[in-house]
Amino acid sequence: MSPDKEKIDADVEAKERCPEPPADASSVSEFPEGGLRAWSVVWGGFFAFIATFGITNSYVLIPLGSFLIVFSLMMLSLVQPDKPYQIFLSQGILFGFGLACIFNPTMSVAGHWFRRRRAYAIGVIASGSSIGGVFFPTRIMLQRLIVSIGFPWAVRAVAFICLGCLTIACLTIRTRLPLSRSISLRGLVDLNGFKDWRYVLATIAAFLVFYALFIPYFYIQIFADFFGVPNNYAIYLLPIINAFGTPSRIIPGMMADRITVLVPSTVIASIFTLALWLPARTSAAITAFAAMYGLFTGAFVTLLPAYIYTISPLEVYGARLGAMYFLVGIANLVGTPTAGAFLTTMDVAGFNGLIIFTGVLLAAGSLILGVVGVVTEVRKRQAARLP
Repeated sequence: MSPDKEKIDADVEAKERCPEPPADASSVSEFPEGGLRAWSVVWGGFFAFIATFGITNSYVLIPLGSFLIVFSLMMLSLVQPDKPYQIFLSQGILFGFGLACIFNPTMSVAGHWFRRRRAYAIGVIASGSSIGGVFFPTRIMLQRLIVSIGFPWAVRAVAFICLGCLTIACLTIRTRLPLSRSISLRGLVDLNGFKDWRYVLATIAAFLVFYALFIPYFYIQIFADFFGVPNNYAIYLLPIINAFGTPSRIIPGMMADRITVLVPSTVIASIFTLALWLPARTSAAITAFAAMYGLFTGAFVTLLPAYIYTISPLEVYGARLGAMYFLVGIANLVGTPTAGAFLTTMDVAGFNGLIIFTGVLLAAGSLILGVVGVVTEVRKRQAARLP
């Protein structure tokens, strides 16, 4: 056999033993970090958050969630005054399922398009919740529409706005990675994540923070009314929190690619809760707290998904994020009602207990996350010194 023939046969055998990777393998591992397609996903998520969190893992869940949200609002417009269970069915069940279908895919799919600028991209998406929270609240948009056109058509107007936002989301949000050909339990729930102490502690921290995070959203107007703030002014305190929450969702995302802001911002929010809200008795002081609280709590909402990415393999990122937000959802569900136990009697002591409860939980959650970050960094440096 000639030397050339032997060489050709050897090359063929080598290729059979080590087949070449598919042509798109490198493109799967490379993050675009920008471009029209990547940013369209971000802005699609932005509009999705306007239509969902402004009012309150496969991306194909997003159209289903969009339908449920719009349908739930249309059903709300048909609610009869003497049948409150209809509100529970339309908002508590339908809207809740729709929100669940949209939230996790919207947050996790951004991680397919961005790595270095992931926190910034998620911040832009999350800012949609603040934008919607400024003009959707019943005190501004719905209240004015109800007076002029009645409750049914006021709710339908909101539904049509949501329909427009969610249509944009459905057209723009796409995954970059190949879709899984089969659905496995690991793709839905990553049980190995609960063996990772960093993920477990981060989940506990998120539970504590989100347990308290939305308490001021629900009680700040009641607090203001109790201390004599005119109602026609107090109704704007929630929109003020949301308005200041908009830059706090975008700017920390830009900074987080270079410095750590997740823990410091939440610690500062807890300090403002205890040092500013607790003694507040005037319109100016309460307004200052609303602004500062919105400004510093937005970072936690924005950067937590990006932080979970840093401690999770990409293929199970969505599953880990979903498991964490399942527990966070429980915290959101029970946090605000249990805080109301402090107000069984409407007095200063009750409000003080509620505020201290909020501030302590925010501080505890952020400090746990801080410990995780410090220990992780120390271990990284120790590993780098090893030969």
